[in-house]
Amino acid sequence: MNKIEKNDNKSANCLDLNNNKKNGKIKTSLELFALFFKIGLVTFGGGLAMLPILERELVDKRNWATKERMMDYFAIGQSTPGIIAVNVATFIGYERAGFLGALLATVGVVTPSLIVISVIAMLLSGFADNIYVKKVLTGINIAVAALLAKVVWSFRLVIFKSPLTVLLFISSFVSIVFFKINTALVILCAIFLGVLIYVIQRGQK
Repeated sequence: MNKIEKNDNKSANCLDLNNNKKNGKIKTSLELFALFFKIGLVTFGGGLAMLPILERELVDKRNWATKERMMDYFAIGQSTPGIIAVNVATFIGYERAGFLGALLATVGVVTPSLIVISVIAMLLSGFADNIYVKKVLTGINIAVAALLAKVVWSFRLVIFKSPLTVLLFISSFVSIVFFKINTALVILCAIFLGVLIYVIQRGQK
C-alpha cells in the first residue's frame, strides 16, 4: 500500500512539474508578445533600430541575454532571408519559449505595423505626399540615425574584440560604401573570413 501511495505521489509531483513548466512557457510567451508588440510600436527605421530597445529590455531589465548574445541574434537575423526584425523576434521567442514563444513574438512585432499601415491605407489618400508627413519622416530619419550611432558605440567592445575584427569591419564598410559591392556578398565573405580566423586561432592554441 505504501509503495502504491509513493508511486501516486511521484506521478502527482511529475504532473505538477509538467503543469508548472507548461504554465511558465505560456507566461513567457505572453511576455514575449507584449515585449515585441511594444518594440514594434515604437521602432522606426528597420530592424537595427530596435537593437537599443532590445538591449534595454533583454539585457538590462530581464537579464535574458548578454550583449554578445544580442549581437549573435542580429547576426543570424541579418544573414537569413526575410525582415531582420521578424527574424530576430522569431529566434529570441523560440530560444526563450519554444514554438509558442516564436509564434507570439513574431505576431507581436508585426501587429503594430499591420494596424498602422491598414489605418493609413483606409483613411488617408496621398499620405506620402503630405507636407506634414514629410517633415515627420525627416525627423524620424534623424532620430533613427542617432539610434544606429548609439548601437555602434554601445556594442563597440563586443564587435571590435581584436585588430582582425576591426580590419574586417573596415573592409566590409569600404566594400559596401565606396565600392558598392553587393551586401549579401560582403556578408558571405565576412562569414567565411570569421570562420577561417576562428579555425586558425583555435589551431594555434
